[in-house]
Amino acid sequence: MSTDTTPSTPASETPAVATPTPAPATEQRAPRPARRDFNRGPRRDDRNRNAEPSDGPTMIEKVVFINRCAKVVKGGRRFSFSALAVVGDGKGKVGIGYGKANEVPDAIKKGTANAHKHLVTVKLKGDTIPHDVLGEYDGGKVLLRPATTGTGLIAGGGVRAVLEAAGVKNVLTKSMGSKNHIAVVHATLAGLQKLRLAADFAASRQAT
Repeated sequence: MSTDTTPSTPASETPAVATPTPAPATEQRAPRPARRDFNRGPRRDDRNRNAEPSDGPTMIEKVVFINRCAKVVKGGRRFSFSALAVVGDGKGKVGIGYGKANEVPDAIKKGTANAHKHLVTVKLKGDTIPHDVLGEYDGGKVLLRPATTGTGLIAGGGVRAVLEAAGVKNVLTKSMGSKNHIAVVHATLAGLQKLRLAADFAASRQAT
């Protein structure tokens, strides 16, 4: 007679099977709206290609010199500033202005506005001047001579500012008088106003 040595497990003590814990449900995101075509136009790199032309020519504005003046009063020193500005379109028009104010930006603004009011037309021959000329104003004397293409603008200080604003690109210059900025700038402008083209000389001869 065979005997079963395996212990019998009561029905009440049957081991419970561990049930897997369900993973937490992930939060459902709202679906992204479909991309709409807003007709954004060209890229930023091309923003200036199709731009409408602005009114009037682009002006060249240069500040030649800023002077500071100190007035001694009872409470200390009171400062004021003056600015010498040159304005031109680079195509034969140039003007000089002088402005005074208690602050530098205001002085520059006044000088530039004054220069816009005093624009004059000078006669050029291409990118240089037609002939030699000596401009004089007060103590300033400036000699201007034409130069071939590629020479560049051989000038400095106020002379260079006036010639760049007028549109001269090849010229030889020499300042032979006072070094005062106002005198030099006005002497340069006086020399440019003396320029005449060949047609002007021919017309004057026919008139006589």
